[in-house]
Parts: sequence; C-alpha cells; structure tokens
Amino acid sequence: MSAVSSGNPPEKKKTAPVLRPAVSFVGTGPGDPGLITARAIEAIERAAVVVTSDPTHMELVDRYAQHGPQILDAQELGNTGRVRGRRLAALAGEYGRVVRLLCDDGILFAPTTDEAAACRRAGMSFEIVPGVGLPAGISAYTGTPLTDGRVRSVRLVAAGKTAHLDMTPHRNTGHVLAGSLVDIEDSVCGLIDAGWDPETEVVICSGGTTATQVTADTTLGALRRHVADLAEVSTPEERIVVLVGPGNALRQELEWFESKPLFGWQIIIPRTKEQGAATVEALAELGAVGTIVPTISVEPPRSPQKMERAMRGLVTGDYRWVGFTSVNAVRAVRNHLSTLGLDARCFAGIKIAAVGGVTAASLREIGIEPELIPSGEQSARGMLEDWPPYDPDLDPINRVLLPRADIATDTLIAGLQEMGWDVDDVTAYRTVRAAPPPAPIRESIKGGDFDAVLFTSSSTVRNMVGIAGKPHPRTIVACIGPATAKTAEEHGLRVDVLAPEANIGALITALADFARARRQEAKDNDETPLRPSQARTPARRRKRS
Repeated sequence: MSAVSSGNPPEKKKTAPVLRPAVSFVGTGPGDPGLITARAIEAIERAAVVVTSDPTHMELVDRYAQHGPQILDAQELGNTGRVRGRRLAALAGEYGRVVRLLCDDGILFAPTTDEAAACRRAGMSFEIVPGVGLPAGISAYTGTPLTDGRVRSVRLVAAGKTAHLDMTPHRNTGHVLAGSLVDIEDSVCGLIDAGWDPETEVVICSGGTTATQVTADTTLGALRRHVADLAEVSTPEERIVVLVGPGNALRQELEWFESKPLFGWQIIIPRTKEQGAATVEALAELGAVGTIVPTISVEPPRSPQKMERAMRGLVTGDYRWVGFTSVNAVRAVRNHLSTLGLDARCFAGIKIAAVGGVTAASLREIGIEPELIPSGEQSARGMLEDWPPYDPDLDPINRVLLPRADIATDTLIAGLQEMGWDVDDVTAYRTVRAAPPPAPIRESIKGGDFDAVLFTSSSTVRNMVGIAGKPHPRTIVACIGPATAKTAEEHGLRVDVLAPEANIGALITALADFARARRQEAKDNDETPLRPSQARTPARRRKRS
C-alpha cells in the first residue's frame, strides 16, 4: 500500500554542526620545525591563544599562525597540570581555540594527561595531536637504529637521579637517556654502579634534529669527557640524548644528516626578504642555516609617469620585445599594470625575454611564458648572446622595453642597439641602501660567527660593507660572478668561491663543493673537520673554486 502524499515536501533533517575541540594539545617534534605534523599545523593556524614553555616554538607560531594569537607562557597558568588545565579551559571559554604546544610527541614525560583531564572536568572539549617522538627523531637524525631483528624493545629513561629505577643491564633492549648535562652525568654513574660495562658503546647527541646537532661516538666509561666538551658549546638547560643499542656500529652507513655538505654552516644572505626566502630553503636542504640581511630596499620610481606610458604602450602595440632582468622588475611591472587595471593579457603578441630561470618562474606565476632565456650565462651578457638581431622583414617594429632598476648598467642597452633595436630603458623601481641590521647581527658578521656570505651582485657587496661592516677574515666569501668578485676584492675581501654560472643555484652548489673539499682535506690530514666559524685563526687564502 503506497503512502498518501500530503502535498508538502518532507522536512530535511538538520545536520549538527561540526564542533572543533576547544583545546588542542600539540606535540611539535624533537626540534626540526619540518617534522611538525599536518594536523599540528592546522591547529596552530586556527589558534586564538597559544600556550608554550619552549621559546623555540615561536618559529612555528610565526610561520603558521594566521590570526595573531595571544602568546602565553605555560608557567603563567600555574605550577601543576591540574591548575594549568583549568586555566586552559577558561581561556578556551573566553577566547575560543587554544593550542598548547609541547616538545617531542607531547605524551611521554609530558604534562598533557593531567592538563587534558582537568579540561574534561571543566566541561571543555580537547584533542591530543601527537608529534614525532624523541627516540625515533634522534635515532633517525644520528643514523643510530635502536632495534634490529634481534633487539625488539626500547627503554626510554628521563635522565637524572635514577637510584629508584631499575638500572640493571637489559639484554636485547635499546636505551634512550634524555636530560640536561647534569642529569646525564648522574645517570651514567647510576648505570655503571648498576653493573653496566664501561666499554658499552654509546652515542651522545645535543641539539638533535637541528642544524646545531653535535654527535659523538664513545663508551659509557668515557662519556663524562664528552659531557664536559658539550658543556663548552651547550647551555646547562639544553637537552642531551644518549643512545645505547645495536645500531651504534651502523652509524657510518646510516649517518645522513650531519654528513650534508653545509651541515651547521651559518650563512649570510644579503638580499631582500622576498628574494632570500628561496635561498634559505635551498641552503637548508644542504644542512645550512641562512640569515637574510637586507642590504637594499626596493621602492617605486620617483616619477611614475614614464613607467605608466610604457605600460600603456604595451596595450597599443609599441613594443616588439620586453626584457626582464630581475624578479623585482617583474613585480614592478605587475604592480603598475594592476594600478592601471591591466593584466598579463596586454603582453599578447609581444616577445618576452627573462634573464634567468628565477625571473622566468616569476613571469610564469602571472601567466607569461618567456620566449628567450639565456642558454649560457644567466646575465645581461647571456641575454645578448641569444637575442636575435632586428630584422625589418620579420619584425614589424624595432622597439624593446627594458623595465629595470635605476642603477642598472648599460651593457644590455648598448648590445641591443648594436643589433638594430630601439631601446626604451624605463626605471621600474629604485634600489636604496637598507637600514643597518640589528647590533647582534653586525657584531656576529664582524666577529666571525658566520661561516659564509653569498654575494649576488656588486651592490650587495657595497651595501653590506656600508651598513654592517666587513665580514671577518675567516668567513668564506662566495660571489656569483667575476664583476661581483672584483668588487669584493676592491673592498678588501678575500674571494674563496666563484660560481661557474651567474645564478644563485650555481653559487650554492659551488659553496657546497668548497665545503666538501675543505672537510676532505681535514680528514686527509687526520684533523677534525671544523666549520670556518670554529677556526681559531683566520683561514688561509684559497684559490677560487
């Protein structure tokens, strides 16, 4: 029997809204910011309040938080997990989404359980987002397996006064001890007193998973000497990790992190923040830490009328070619077009030249595919080598637009004119010397705390010396081309590395090759490889490589 319709559509069931947990307990991993999970990033992005007790977490907040959250120190919320949990619940009720950041996985030896239970008792919802754990992180980044086909268990010990723990040797078990320098010394004494063989092989690590990681292979009996060495380069509060397991003998085969060619190198990047970001990422892949020190500031031209006329000339077909000699030129043209209500469509029918791959990539971002990218040297000289001469039978007009900086050289203009082109050289932007960097950066530059500096133009040399002073003699100076190297030498700098091609990728590769050769030279001489900043005396003059 069929149902009789009443003529009215059936009511739709209301779907309950998806409720987000009010408090997120987030494990941030053992140190490397790149090890944070996708779920953790999502939580930080939505945070109204971030609670942490570790200053290193600020890098994650600066990178991922989208709403300018309020930052609170966990100790401000109370001295016990129960009290802090009640305060977290109150903060969530007042501000909304609260994120509690914790080191490592956020679970083991962490206050998460007490604080989360207090949130639940206060009637506030929560979630626990685990991070990469300390044992896995340090084991991976030191190349020291804690288990194998024979060893099937791992023991994690919070180092310190361990008399109340069972410290007797456990066969077929990997061990991880973590704590401060003093805690590690106490645990070593406890292990030996409990019957551990002083000749037991161990790996000691500080700064694990970061560019400051220092790892040493030693024995339990000799561990105190390495603790003393670490005391010279570590703070008393810095966490030290000792690994005891079957993988100690495999470190030579599995070590990958500290063997990166530029591992631990602190490198100055005298470029704008926008230009230097990609360089920082490229250096990080090789183990280095890049510090951007802006030496120039990019500003609009004093008189924009000529640039506006050039942009309108694109629409009216006044140009056969447009040559872009920098990413800044692409940005300037894009901004001027936007101001006039125009976009990339005004380049229809016009040939586009880009000085190199980075500039070409920035053009593609706005929908423009360049016809000309130098096949050789990525510079004005390289553009001229591939630029076709003007042919009246093929080219309806002979005008070329060059939107450039106010301090650009005339090499490109002269070369194009010799090939029959009429060049419209327009100032698209001005470059002015940036303000001096903060005093600590200036002191580090002059004091030799940086291992290398990457100079990508003559102006970066002049401006950096002008605003920050000369780099220390032991700092490795790497230059992108002969002209930049000449300027550096004119300012009294020793040039150690010269890129074989005039692009930032070739410059970084050349520096990495230099570092490999330097390390191998030290090993061949039975010396401990040191970074330039660790040398006690200025490095001797080396041939360009």
